[in-house]
Amino acid sequence: MKKSLLLILGLTLGLTSCQKDQDNPFLITASQVGPVNRDIKINQLDSLFAEDSIVKQKSGAQEFLATNEIKVFEKGGKHLMTLEPLQEFDSTSTIGHIRIIDPRFKTKDGLSTASTFKDIVENYNISRIENTLNAAVVFLDEINAYITIDKEELPADLRYDTVSKIRASQIPDDAKFKYFMIYWN
Repeated sequence: MKKSLLLILGLTLGLTSCQKDQDNPFLITASQVGPVNRDIKINQLDSLFAEDSIVKQKSGAQEFLATNEIKVFEKGGKHLMTLEPLQEFDSTSTIGHIRIIDPRFKTKDGLSTASTFKDIVENYNISRIENTLNAAVVFLDEINAYITIDKEELPADLRYDTVSKIRASQIPDDAKFKYFMIYWN
């Protein structure tokens, strides 16, 4: 009898927890960021963010790197996220990249734009780290994310080096995020 009650209680708590995750308007998973999921089309954004403001920006010549950013702002003007379509900008395109701006957007483990590198190390498997001119880019394949950490956050010997492999152990625990990106392809 006690085992049955414990099982029912456990299932109830599990279902309640799943329900809370689905209702969380700021949850980040491998296939969603708040109300945006990987199947949403550009032409659905207006209804998805009916209470918010959407700014679509298309600039640049096609021969050069054009930007097709879609910025989402809360009603009060707070910048929530910036989206980029997967393919060329048209109403039936899906989302390819999301730059998370608002720190209220978090993963189940609490990772947000306000997190530090220590939060990554404690909660995720780092898939790889790329060394670029101005940043270390940390890939977290399990949530389709990459985190950019400015080289100013790194030890001096790594700041001007674009050749050496950067290891997780070389990045300080308190290193802050420059960009928190979700990518879908």
